[in-house]
Amino acid sequence: MIGKREAGEQIDEIRRKAGISWEDLAGRIGRPPVWTASAVLGSHPVPAAEAEMLREALCLDPELVDALTRQPTRTADPAAAGDPTIYRFQELIQVYGPALKALIHEEFGDGIMSAINCSIDLRRAEHPGGDRVVLTIDGKFLPYDWVSAQG
Repeated sequence: MIGKREAGEQIDEIRRKAGISWEDLAGRIGRPPVWTASAVLGSHPVPAAEAEMLREALCLDPELVDALTRQPTRTADPAAAGDPTIYRFQELIQVYGPALKALIHEEFGDGIMSAINCSIDLRRAEHPGGDRVVLTIDGKFLPYDWVSAQG
């Protein structure tokens, strides 16, 4: 049985060699590009109908399709932390995380922004000083709420 992340790497290579962008692949299955890339690379289970569409679009072996549909184990990959792009996201949270937390608490009260109930959009914006990466994270606010286990 092939693991989700290994299957994702193989599928990504197939996608790349076929000249299919993440945007195009997402359009073929009716999902957002960020979700599609994340799911194919192993961070989400792909519903059977979308997995079948991916199989058709990329001529995938059944073993790879099966891996897409399995529930992932969502843990950090220590090797990925050294990647410059991923490191910059970590740096962004290290620098701005406390300020974002304070602003969320001031605006919404005691709680968090959900990473489970969220959407993420990435786009390019032209800028005279060089193109910009525009990342929008739209997460549900979840207030801390003490609820007793006793009815």
